[in-house]
Formats: sequence, structure tokens, C-alpha cells
Amino acid sequence: MLTQLREIVEKVATAPSLLDALEQLVISTCKAMKTECCSVYIADQQRQRFTLMATKGLRKPHRHVGLPFGQGLVGLVADRAEPINVADARHHPHFKHLPGIGEESFSSFFGTPIIHQRQVLGVLVIQQREQREFDESEESFMVTLAAQLAVLLAHAKAQGMWPDQHNGLHLVGSAASTGVAVARAWWDDNQPRLELVSPASCLDREEEQERLSIAIELASAEFRRLRKRFDSELHKETLAIFDLFSHLLNDPMLRKDLFHKIAGGDLAEWAIRQVVETYSARFANMEDAYLKERAQDIRELGQRLLFFLANEEVTEHAWDEPVVLLTRELTAAMLASVPRDKLAAVVSQEGAANSHAAILSRALGIPAVMGVDFVPEKIHNSQVIVDGYRGDLLVNPNRHVLAEYLRLQKEEQELAAVVETGLDKPAATLDNERINIFLNAGLSADTSIAVNRGVDGVGLYRTEVPFLLQRSFPSEEEQTQQYQSILETYCGKPVVMRTLDIGGDKPLPYLAIEEDNPFLGWRGIRFTLDHPEIFLIQVRAMLKASIGHDNMDILLPMISGIAELDESLTLIERAYTEVAKTAAEQGYTLRRPRIGIMIEVPSILYQLPVLKGRVDYISVGSNDLTQYLLAVDRNNSRVAGVYDALHPSVIHALKHIIDVSQQLQLPVSVCGELAGDPIGALLLVGMGYRSLSMNTRNVAKIKYMLRHVSVSDMQQLADFALSATYADEVRRNTIEFVDGHGLGGFIRAGK
Repeated sequence: MLTQLREIVEKVATAPSLLDALEQLVISTCKAMKTECCSVYIADQQRQRFTLMATKGLRKPHRHVGLPFGQGLVGLVADRAEPINVADARHHPHFKHLPGIGEESFSSFFGTPIIHQRQVLGVLVIQQREQREFDESEESFMVTLAAQLAVLLAHAKAQGMWPDQHNGLHLVGSAASTGVAVARAWWDDNQPRLELVSPASCLDREEEQERLSIAIELASAEFRRLRKRFDSELHKETLAIFDLFSHLLNDPMLRKDLFHKIAGGDLAEWAIRQVVETYSARFANMEDAYLKERAQDIRELGQRLLFFLANEEVTEHAWDEPVVLLTRELTAAMLASVPRDKLAAVVSQEGAANSHAAILSRALGIPAVMGVDFVPEKIHNSQVIVDGYRGDLLVNPNRHVLAEYLRLQKEEQELAAVVETGLDKPAATLDNERINIFLNAGLSADTSIAVNRGVDGVGLYRTEVPFLLQRSFPSEEEQTQQYQSILETYCGKPVVMRTLDIGGDKPLPYLAIEEDNPFLGWRGIRFTLDHPEIFLIQVRAMLKASIGHDNMDILLPMISGIAELDESLTLIERAYTEVAKTAAEQGYTLRRPRIGIMIEVPSILYQLPVLKGRVDYISVGSNDLTQYLLAVDRNNSRVAGVYDALHPSVIHALKHIIDVSQQLQLPVSVCGELAGDPIGALLLVGMGYRSLSMNTRNVAKIKYMLRHVSVSDMQQLADFALSATYADEVRRNTIEFVDGHGLGGFIRAGK
């Protein structure tokens, strides 16, 4: 049966169209099952019915026939989302006769739903004239076949080959940069692809090394040019994306590995593919979402080197009107290839919301949608709508949809202008309750980030990235210089520096770590306590950097118990004593930094009272706290739907943290993604939080929203969330709340 199943799936997968695929399916299934009838009903959401799309055994009239949702045995299968096996279908209470298709001659019925990501796409049915129930092996075969078919149908739906897609094509991806755009689509796939490079040897190794050297120089010059081009538009931290590429190109280890491959006789292109894939895999295996997606940056670097191996210069297209750039894989170079006033939006087949290209898109204010499964030939030159709030791509929309999005686009532009004017105002609610807005920083190799307007300081500075980009642990002096530049940049404002949050899930290139479950393994404070020499060097560097600035606080990640905290405090005290003594000898005074911990491991929720007297503040990492509470890897697409920061358990945990902290008079902030989300910010302030730390792009809109809502209204919103049973209840109620305050444009493009 497995062989037959494989053959059916292969035939269906290679069919030229959805209809051909389904016709092949029903014929092959009848043959494999030795049954007299097989039919496929497809869900037509627009008409609210199941349409008979293909059949072997029934008569299919020229016009579409089907059953309304909820009717007949087919409707029952879909409603129950499980198989139904009936010996005599005609006498079943849910049987509904469809005239003209000859179904009355069949007695036995077996139907199984075709489900993809909890959505019923259709129903697969087999029937026979004989009155009998199909046996377990037949049921198992059909259920397995339906599961395989679900993936193929989901792909077909993404390609626009679906019966309810009557008014243009509607494709869905991941929202990477908010905004709405309406323009002509332009497909660009002139980037070389690493995976298409085949093993090849060179005849002249010196000539091949020269080719590679020239390509490296051309790529370096391009990244310098791109940085200069965006210099007036972007913050320095975003510009550091290009510095990261330059850093990698100049990395001695990377160059050594590339030239070593050529010295061994490999063609330059083949050398690049091998080395880049090795480096990329190192990042791809990391748990942290940001670092995981640096794998794509390594691949982009490799592809630019491939480009310059074949080209000595970049030719620019002459654009006469704004376009939506369609690409297989969005890169920083692609974004720069289109003049800003001619780039309406970007849509890519691959990529994710934390890629550097996505970060650039957000910084430039360009709507972006990643991971859209589209056929370029069907979309190129078509009029499209990009909805960067929902992650939608609408192709050739009807005039009503088009008019609505043009209206939303105008409103969005007006709203953005209004929000920007209030960026420099202090963050306060409608009833003048002061809210502290801090910045999450440190995501780039560059440490000279600009003072961002409108923030009260840095609520979370991540120190891991420089460790990952070097060939060995950075020295104490190197770290001191790095931290000094941050503290100088934010002179007079507090900067919270998190100690090294690295380990099994974020392995260093010079310290290989193999674990069966890195998600629950050797990471964060566990790693640094096992390596006190690394911890002490970093803390001493932080303390030295703070002399004369007096604005540095220390934050400890992944604390799961008081023993870890006490051991960390002992080491910090030791480092403080050493640095303070040296500073005093040189005539300087070392301010004792405030010490805080990240609340992200659920176990610490039940030891909050013991923190009093041990730490000066706490910071809630809502991302990790959510995934640990829900036991779900937020980077795993199979369970992505389970990860929800609005889950009632997460809401109650956040409320518990703020309540206990207030009783202990312990300052608390939130530095996870929830703090920078409009819905999350309203709920957090309603619960009692008064310090939120977020990415730059969220600061203006969060401050604007807070100025238009009173604390009492947010408290009522939070009270409802605490009484809700489902996350969807919280989300729906909050959306209604936002709409009721005239702020709906901040959370989506329209109602």
C-alpha cells in the first residue's frame, strides 16, 4: 500500500494544473483501493459550499455542483474534522441527495477531511454499491492520502488555483514591515543562487585566487557605497548592517577558508558555496530568532561574491513609476537597487521578519511581506496590493478592494505624519501618567548606535553578537572599548547591559557545543557560571567602561533559581572590588551598578519575594517567558500557532509579576516584543507596568497611542484579559478597544 500511496502522490504532484491533479487522484485512488467511486470536494469559502471538483464513478455535469457547508455527509465530515465510515449512506440522517450525478446507486461511504494547518480544504470520498463498512487498512490508506493531499492543495491555493479565487489572486506570507502599497509588480531574479553552484576544479589556482580577491574588493566597495547611500535616511544601528557585511568580508578566518579551498584546487564559485554553507549552517542551528536569521546574511554575502565573480559592475534599471519589487530572496543590495521614491513595497518568496533585509525595510518605511509562495510569471507587471499589516499580497484586485486600499493608504500616510510630530514629547497617557520608553539595542556588530529620539535610555543592550562574529573570545580591553562607546552615546541616560546570553542554542564558532535539546540546555547564565573566567572578564569590562559615565546597569539572563543569582552576585562583587580598587588608585570613583535579572524562566515566578534585597530591578523577557510557559518553540513553524503572547496563562503570569514587584517596591520593565506591540503595550500599562523597552520602529506609535488612552480605560482592558479563557477573546476585545479609540490604523490596514 505504501508503494501505491507514493505513486499516487507523485502523479498528483507532477500534474500541470489543480484540475488535472485531482482527476489523476480519483482515478488512481479507485484503482489502488479497488473501489467503484472516488470524489474530491473542495471548500469554496466565497460561496460557502463544497464543490465537486473531480470524480471517478459519479456523473459530473458541466456546471459546478456541490453541497452548502454543514449539509450532507460531506458537510458532516468537514464539521467534525474526522473520517466518517457508513455502510448504508442513503439511510443516514445527514445524507443529502444531489440530483443528476448518479450517487443513488452507491451504498457504502467513507469520507475523510483534507486539513492543512487546522483549516479544512476539502473532503476526499470513496463509495461502493455494496453495503459494507470500509476496513481499518482502507481507512488508514485514505487518511494518509488526505494528509499528503493537504500539502499539495495548500500549495495550489497559494498559487491562486482555487475555486473561490474569482476576484484576483490573494496570497499570504509573513508581515515583515507594516504599511500598504498599491503599484505594479516587478519580478527581479538576477541574483546568482548558491545552491546552483556545482563542484568544479580550477586549472590555474593563482588566477582563481585573483578572481576571488577582485570579487571581495568589489563587494566591499558596494557595501561601503550602500552605507553611504543610506547614511542620511537610517539610524547608525541600521546602517551597521552594511558594516556587518564588511566585517565578514574582512574576517581573516573566512578569507583563509575561502583561499584554502582554492589552494586545494576548487573553482572560486565552488569554494564560496562550500564555505558559505558551512558558516550559514552554524547560525541556522541557533535557537535565537535574530541570530538564526543571520544565516541568511551569510548567504547574501556569498551570493554577492558570486555576482561579482561574473560581473565587474552593477547596472541599474531606469524606473519611471513606483513598483512592488518581487524577488526570490530579498537582499540589502536589492533594496538599494531601486530608488526610494520608486520602491512602493517588497515581496519575497523566502525570508523572515528578522532578516536584515526586513530590518532595512522597516527602517526605510517600506511595506514588506516575506515567505509568499507565488508564481512570478503570473504576477509580473500585474497591479498588486501589499498589506504589510496582515502579510497579504492581492493580485489584480477588483475595483472595490482597490478603492478601499487606496483610501487606507492615504489615511496611513496622514497618520504617520501626525505620529512623527509627537516623537520628542515625553511618553504619557491621556490622564498624564508618565510611562518610561526604552530602547532594545545591540543587534549589530557596530556599537556606535545613535541616540534615538524620544527614548529614555536603553532598556536592553545585547552583548552576544560581537562574540559570535569573532574568531576567539574578545579581550577585556576590546569589550571595554565597545561598551564605552555605547555609554558615551547615551550619556545621561541609563543603559542596561545584559551579560552574555549564549550557549547550546547559540554556539560560538570557536566553541562547539553539541546538545540533544539546546532549547533547555547550556545557555545564558548557566554557560557563564560554568565559565567564570568569561563572566568576570565581561563584567570587569562593563565596570571599567562605566567609569565617568555612571549610567550602566547589569542584567542577568536565564536565571532559574536563587542559587544561580547568588553565585552571579558573588562574582560581580569580586569584579567590582578589583575594578574599584584600580580606579581609586588612578583617582577615579566607580559607581556601583544596579543589578537586575531577566524574568523568562517560569520557575523564578514563584521566588520573586526572595529577590528583594538581592537585585535592584527586574526585566521581563516576554518572548522566552511565553515559549517556556507554553512549552513551544516559537521558531518551529509546526507549532507557531500555539505560541501566543496573549494566552491567558501568559497574561496571568505578567500580572503576577507586576503585582508582586509593586508589593516589594522592586522596579520592573518589559523588554520583549510584547512591549513594542500596540496591543501588548496597552495591556501592560493597564496591568500596572510603567517601563517598556522596544525596538526603534515602535517608539513613535506606542507613545502616540498612550497619549490618547487613559490609564483607567487600559485597566478595564487588562481586567477583561485576565478574565478571558481564550487568547482570541483577548485579541478581539483589544482590537475593538483600539478601534473604539480611533486608533485602528496602528494594528492593521483596515477593519
